[in-house]
Amino acid sequence: MRLLVGLVWLLSWLPFRVIALLGWLVGNLIASLPSSRRRIGARNLELCLPGWSSAERRGLLRRHFVAVVQMLLEYGYCWFASPERLRRLMRIEGLEHLKALDGRPVVLMMPHFTGLDLAGLRVSMEVPVVSIYSRQKDAWLDEFFRARRLRLGTGIIFSRQQGTRAVIRALRDGYRLYYLPDQDFGQRDSVFVPFFGINAATITGLSRMATAAHAAVLPCYPRRERDGYTLVIEPALADFPSADAMADAARMNAVIEAQVRRQLHQYFWLHKRFKSRPPGEADFYARC
Repeated sequence: MRLLVGLVWLLSWLPFRVIALLGWLVGNLIASLPSSRRRIGARNLELCLPGWSSAERRGLLRRHFVAVVQMLLEYGYCWFASPERLRRLMRIEGLEHLKALDGRPVVLMMPHFTGLDLAGLRVSMEVPVVSIYSRQKDAWLDEFFRARRLRLGTGIIFSRQQGTRAVIRALRDGYRLYYLPDQDFGQRDSVFVPFFGINAATITGLSRMATAAHAAVLPCYPRRERDGYTLVIEPALADFPSADAMADAARMNAVIEAQVRRQLHQYFWLHKRFKSRPPGEADFYARC
């Protein structure tokens, strides 16, 4: 693992366009090899884009593998790049929406797009950020990831095992929550609401935490471009949260779907987003 970290450090010295080329080469190779991840991605695209032809979906999945590999090769920027270089690599569009809410708790709603970790680090250079992470089984790797996420001294992180109370306290203390709510975490604390027209198990944590902290919710996403990324911060959602957790979850999914449709290949399609099913429905991934 330490050798892998050393390789990532070496990659961090390469220009962005060189990383893009390497990612294109390796991503296309991986996309051509049979794997469970490729089958999951193909199934997700089949479910979400039924109007597309098989050839169109295969092309999109290939582009997605390229984007994922490029993201992985770019982790050296997250872990080792200077603040000055981070500012050049990740521009921010709509920062005024965030700055206008100084003094009020804020949740930055970030779906699973490639570039999300770089975006989180970059926004922490503008405002103090709190985020939630999953602990790694390897103790050395877990500590390394923690240290890299906190290396700029501009944020704090809590593990999922610590629950949400500490996060809500941080929100009330002025930290902005960088929150990723769009994966299938099982049916506990979830409701089934549409995502690309399919009932998807969706956690209600966004509206619950926004309610508890009286926080504004700003949708955001990173957009990969030729010479770097742009972190797009959208205006705060009006009349959110409401008194209806299911309606809030449905609205959240609709906002995320709109973001995804702007850059389909950069959304994370390799996760079993529709793994949990309502009673009586068949497993979508039985052949994956």
